[in-house]
Amino acid sequence: MKTRITDMFGIEHPIIQGGMHYVGFAEMAAAVSNAGGLGIITGLTQKTPADLANEIAKCRDMTDKPFGVNLTFLPVVNAPDYPGMVKAIIEGGVKVVETAGNNPVQVLPALHDAGIKVIHKCTSVRHSLKAQAIGCDAVSVDGFECGGHPGEDDIPNFILLPRAADELDIPFVASGGMADGRSLVAALALGAEGMNMGTRFIATKEAPVHEKVKQALVAASELDTRLVMRPLRNTERVLTNVAVERLLEKERALGANITFADIAEEVAGVYPRIMLEGDMEAGAWSCGMVAGLIHDIPTCKDLIDRIMAEANAIINKRLPGFANA
Repeated sequence: MKTRITDMFGIEHPIIQGGMHYVGFAEMAAAVSNAGGLGIITGLTQKTPADLANEIAKCRDMTDKPFGVNLTFLPVVNAPDYPGMVKAIIEGGVKVVETAGNNPVQVLPALHDAGIKVIHKCTSVRHSLKAQAIGCDAVSVDGFECGGHPGEDDIPNFILLPRAADELDIPFVASGGMADGRSLVAALALGAEGMNMGTRFIATKEAPVHEKVKQALVAASELDTRLVMRPLRNTERVLTNVAVERLLEKERALGANITFADIAEEVAGVYPRIMLEGDMEAGAWSCGMVAGLIHDIPTCKDLIDRIMAEANAIINKRLPGFANA
């Protein structure tokens, strides 16, 4: 299947594995890229630019296919060494960067001068248009269904994607609720050029996370996510657990007086304990509503092959039947 996204990134299938904290290691990115998609290393999971350079080199040893790096720009006082990370990306020969969070305009000149394509994650049409205006090559349009940060507008993809198609000139992929061939065909029908999957890729054999995390996704339904940190206007969709319900009770009790310090126990520094150690009650971790569509733990290749076979069957067999009726 050829789209503007496959042409832009030099990949076989229009499927991207988005950046995920303590999931997007070299093993994950290489498995997705080897299967014909675009794997993504999560830059900020690596503590230093040197660590990121090592992870990029490790991934390059595991695949000869294109892969990318996610850089999320956080509104924090003590920012990560972004210039050092950009340098590691460029020197590592990476050709795709997925940016997220704050406006990435400060890194675009260096990345573009190095021949790197930039796809920015957006949760609204206005942010997508801003990304286009500052020179991003593509955007990932994240609907309200997505795991992680869905923004504050609460617009689901059935509305957000065609709105983006109405307004954008650069290509975009759909993110949030993407799991199978039906997702891909729907995304294409609504104007996207491919799809970005996060949560679905956690439940794969190669995902470098604890088995308990994968089994939690298989066991979960579409009803098992919660929105936390809404009072702080930093909304995150997470899988419910004891810590999440405790966090929500704090939000209800403290109301507008809540501060980040009040919920730090449930959200700060919990990812290694959950993803690597399998401590499923340690705190809040990002998970999309798409958990309701996850029923197995295949290899990345089997998952992507299945998605493409299902998508092609829908396009070539089911849909023509309606047109010719």
